[in-house]
Amino acid sequence: MRVYPAPKRRGISVTAGGIGGVAGRQKKLRRLPHIFSKVLELPLGSDAEVAVHEGPTTFRFTAPTEEVWDEVRAHAIEIHPGVMKVVIRDVADGDPHAGEEGLDELELDRWRFRLPPCTRPALATAHYVGGLLIVTVPKGGDDLNDDVDDGGLGIRNGDLGIGRLVFVQ
Repeated sequence: MRVYPAPKRRGISVTAGGIGGVAGRQKKLRRLPHIFSKVLELPLGSDAEVAVHEGPTTFRFTAPTEEVWDEVRAHAIEIHPGVMKVVIRDVADGDPHAGEEGLDELELDRWRFRLPPCTRPALATAHYVGGLLIVTVPKGGDDLNDDVDDGGLGIRNGDLGIGRLVFVQ
């Protein structure tokens, strides 16, 4: 049986209070406000099963729920300049602004998804149909489906390959 010596720990001194002697010289760690600039938050537990479908123009989130809602709405909240959070809330009967109070409350046990930079959270929509919560977050700019001057041929932007322009000299 071999016995290895304990490693020598240099630079750490223990005082009577149990605090390291170098603690006063260390920089305090600062929390970054947010690493991701766009987040989707659903009114479900963090362990909920949510199907995520990525299409060419949208992200679609589908989740079965046991709760019964009349109407749901997607609220885009700017937490910090450049940081957007999409929160899905139930809208109460008859009051279109119901459900907006308490949007700034911190709720820890929520299902969250980090949206990529190409999404447009301000245009997110939410629907509740037959026990399913369906949230759609569009991608890209406004010009995705614009017609191009094609001489009346009826060709769309996707057919022309716009966005993949290569100059060769």
